[in-house]
Amino acid sequence: MSIEIVQNFKLENKHLKEKIIELEKELDEVKNKLNTYQSNSKKYYENNKEKIIERVKEYNKNNNYKPIVSSEKKKEYNKKAYLKRKDKTNENI
Repeated sequence: MSIEIVQNFKLENKHLKEKIIELEKELDEVKNKLNTYQSNSKKYYENNKEKIIERVKEYNKNNNYKPIVSSEKKKEYNKKAYLKRKDKTNENI
C-alpha cells in the first residue's frame, strides 16, 4: 500500500514538473510578445509625436475640454476650506 502511494506521488511530481516547464515556456513567449508590442508602440509614438499632440488638442477643443485644476490650486482650495471649517467649529464652541 505504501509503495503505491510513493509511486503515485512520484508520478504526480513528474506531471507537476512538466506543467511547470510548460508554463515557464508560455510565460517566456508572452513576455517576448509584450516586449515587441511595447517597442512597436513606443516607436510609433516617437515618430508621430507631433501628430498625436495636434490630434489631442483638436479633440479637446472640439469637446470643450476643461483642464484639471493643478495640485497647487487644490492645496490652496483645501487649505481655505480647512480654515473655514476650523473657524466654524471655533464659533460654535
